[in-house]
Amino acid sequence: MRGLLPFYRALNALCNRQVRRRTGFAGSECGFSGTVSVSKPQPCFGLLFDIDGVLVRGKIPIPAAKKAFQKLVNSQGQFVVPVVFVTNAGNCMRQIKADQLSHILGVPITMDQVMMSHSPLRMFKKYHDKCVLVSGQGPVLDIAKNLGFQNVVSIDMLRESFPLLDMVDHNRRPKLPSSPIANLPTVEAVILFGEPIRWETNLQLIIDILLTNGNLSGAHQTQKLPHLPLLACNMDLMWMAEAQSPRFGHGTFLVCLENIYKKITGKEVKYKALMGKPSELTYHFAEYLIRGQAVERNWTQPITSLYAIGDNLMTDIYGANLYSCYLEERNRRKNSKAVAKMATGTGSSAALPQDNDHVENAWESELSPPSATSCKSILVCTGVYNPHTEVPTYANKCIKETVFHGHRDFRFDPALVEPGHIVQDVADAVELIFEQEKFVPQ
Repeated sequence: MRGLLPFYRALNALCNRQVRRRTGFAGSECGFSGTVSVSKPQPCFGLLFDIDGVLVRGKIPIPAAKKAFQKLVNSQGQFVVPVVFVTNAGNCMRQIKADQLSHILGVPITMDQVMMSHSPLRMFKKYHDKCVLVSGQGPVLDIAKNLGFQNVVSIDMLRESFPLLDMVDHNRRPKLPSSPIANLPTVEAVILFGEPIRWETNLQLIIDILLTNGNLSGAHQTQKLPHLPLLACNMDLMWMAEAQSPRFGHGTFLVCLENIYKKITGKEVKYKALMGKPSELTYHFAEYLIRGQAVERNWTQPITSLYAIGDNLMTDIYGANLYSCYLEERNRRKNSKAVAKMATGTGSSAALPQDNDHVENAWESELSPPSATSCKSILVCTGVYNPHTEVPTYANKCIKETVFHGHRDFRFDPALVEPGHIVQDVADAVELIFEQEKFVPQ
């Protein structure tokens, strides 16, 4: 992730201009464009829905959700626009989440419409044949193997093999003297799917793995650098369930891990990748799924606009605006290259400077280039967002820790947490999008 930081910082100046001047959505008439008949409008936009706080609160459906999806599905049970559910949850596989959403919303949803926080791990093939330690809850071993990882070790497996390492809970300490059961391979990378159940056990053993270079039979080496590759999914500090106030999320667990590691070693934890909203990687993968749905439905009109509906300024809105900046910057560079090629009269880019973002974002080679040119953010008031609080206009006038709930590796920028629109609920969001796009499903 540190390798991606220069890319994100380079976008901040661009975003300050582009996001602040965004006062609304420019309408389009893609619903009736091209050769598509009026009776069968073809969308040129896709929808990215957050789940918790937008469609449900815990296990309780938000009333507006069913109303919204009645507009999105036709009489044959088909979606009239491409839709992807982008959640930072990571405790189950996509099919399970699709089945849950189908039951809650009363419409058929396939796993190809669901993106978990860990979904982009499919692209990190360089780690698929390594021995990886996974942390989280739910069927973590099955999830990892489904993503392509072939040699997986869980925290419980480590604890069973090294019973003397987990000592916080006195009742779980070994009753009799025991020796390590050295039947596990050396861990080569660590993957954090989501918040675990026993934080003290997971924190202790993850720190042990990082400080022993994957060999728990050895002692801590606090000066050895760099530590093993660390990949984390879901950076949400908090999320909205049935309670009146938000609950701790995986981002809170990461704060604990980062601070414990720094306290012990004096150095920062470094991530190879951070996935889940607001990571630009996550939105790129979601856009890839959107395009896949359009191809499957034989919609030939390119998907040029994305709309991200969420309840959290620091993840949903920040992420959508960041990705929109990425798309705008990408198009700017693409256009400047085309002009440069024409100027040389050769049509060749061999003499042009290398594109830095392709160097920074090596994972882009796993996906085809995006067709979208913008990602527009819509904030709903049914989850984490409290409409009675304000985001400071200037970052230097706020106490960062009490305002910015984003991850350590993402810098606070007021422009990036400014939604394109604020609406009451998801039904209002869908109605607004259809109005902006002049889209009338038949």
